[in-house]
Amino acid sequence: MRLFAALVPPGEVLDEIERAIAPHVGQVPGLRWPDRATWHITLAFFGEVPEHVVPELEVRLARAVRRHTALDLAFEGFGAFSSARRARVFWAGVTGDPMIRLSDSVKAGARRAGAGQTDEKRFHPHLTLARAKTETDLRPLVDSLAGFTGSAWRAGAVHLVRSHLGAQVRYESLAEWDLAPAGRG
Repeated sequence: MRLFAALVPPGEVLDEIERAIAPHVGQVPGLRWPDRATWHITLAFFGEVPEHVVPELEVRLARAVRRHTALDLAFEGFGAFSSARRARVFWAGVTGDPMIRLSDSVKAGARRAGAGQTDEKRFHPHLTLARAKTETDLRPLVDSLAGFTGSAWRAGAVHLVRSHLGAQVRYESLAEWDLAPAGRG
């Protein structure tokens, strides 16, 4: 099964993103806007994981997550990978408490569980909002949304998510673990 670990932002902050991008959805040729139900912040992508590995993966991820405190975050600004001029992915940026240590712990737990591949690209926290099959100039879109800052929110849990690919991509949360309360120490 195709798995990843993610933070799922609360509905009210996703409402803010949705309102900000609403005038642009469907306006850029070639840009596909996935359903809001699929919005998340990926901490680690595991790819295809054999079903017999999932119980150990869950144990290792639970242990990794418990070592970290809840994160105070906000969405701020928009951008694109690989660049706004040659984009294939349009995203909302995430600011606040650094997530790199949490991401690294989750990846290490997955490796120890034998989950196979883990994405070793440099971690760049973001919320993917749209994709293009070919490089697209998104500078006008990114510029039009400059200055956006969403409300602060607390990420208190990490989800293990299964991707169901097909004509309509669907995500299923298989497990969820609470981060330690913020301010612990």
